[in-house]
Amino acid sequence: MRHTTAQRLRDEVVAMNIDNFIVRPKRRWVEQFAESAAWERLGTEERQLLTDEVAGLPSALVDDDIEAKQFDLLMLRLQLAVLRLEPSFAGLRDKVRHVAASLEDKASIPMIKAQLPLLQGLQTDAFWQDVTTPILEDVRRRLRALIRLIEKSRRQPVYSDFLDSLGVGTEIQLPVFDIGTDLDKFRAKVRLFLKAHEDLIAVQKLRRNKPLTAADLEALEGVLIASGVGTPGEFEQAKQASQGLGLFVRSLIGLESQAVADTFNAFQAGKTLTANQLEFIQLITAHLTQNGVMDPGLLYESPYTDLDPLGVEGIFGQAEVIDLLAVLDDVRRRALVS
Repeated sequence: MRHTTAQRLRDEVVAMNIDNFIVRPKRRWVEQFAESAAWERLGTEERQLLTDEVAGLPSALVDDDIEAKQFDLLMLRLQLAVLRLEPSFAGLRDKVRHVAASLEDKASIPMIKAQLPLLQGLQTDAFWQDVTTPILEDVRRRLRALIRLIEKSRRQPVYSDFLDSLGVGTEIQLPVFDIGTDLDKFRAKVRLFLKAHEDLIAVQKLRRNKPLTAADLEALEGVLIASGVGTPGEFEQAKQASQGLGLFVRSLIGLESQAVADTFNAFQAGKTLTANQLEFIQLITAHLTQNGVMDPGLLYESPYTDLDPLGVEGIFGQAEVIDLLAVLDDVRRRALVS
């Protein structure tokens, strides 16, 4: 396990461009730790150098799967708790159990179904009896690519422990939408307003899948509230339900067809797609054009399973599935603050 971890870290250092103006001042240490011999035995001084001088420098070896990296952090903290016999072990263990339960709920997805025995085992007391770091490392590797398949509404902030200073609480009354009536009317009013104001900067960025700033969304929310199409409370509830104003608005206005086509350029580059694969991509692009974002779980439901009972995994290979999920995740992230 040590060798694999050290090799992964060294690969990240090797991929650092010493001509980069951020990396250049640290060239001495980057070149030192680009050598495999430097990782054979790391003393206190070397670990401190890595932490202070090398960690955080830009590297061409990039992993954009934020959910997977958050899970990595959770599992590495758990491994440290095992090695150090720390009392934090119980809390971290329970967070992993929650992740396992959330994934088990999506067992209809073949990638998750393949790990079902592990997911069920993680939720038992027997699994954690005398658990070792190699076992936990195996769990991390087998599950990290699946985390993004957990429904956003089921996710909890389980990865970081921050201490907040709490002031005096104030009760805020939010309007409760009557499902199918008030919510639909609210969405319809906002959609009509946005249709008539497509020249707004934030609306253009959302339609064209361009990165947003906090100022963009703040200005958009101000315009929406000032228009009278909804109250601050209604927009607050819509933001909470959609995980942000950007995603809420995107769900109403969709994406421009050219923006959707652009997102798939890299995925399709150099590939000769079959008729079924092309039709599968066309279904996705139609969904994104209409709805602006897409839950990856839909790729395992009709109409996608009409092309293959296994959904996306029956149409594409595993590496392509991961790339495709990354495309959908990138589209979603561009509706959030960059």
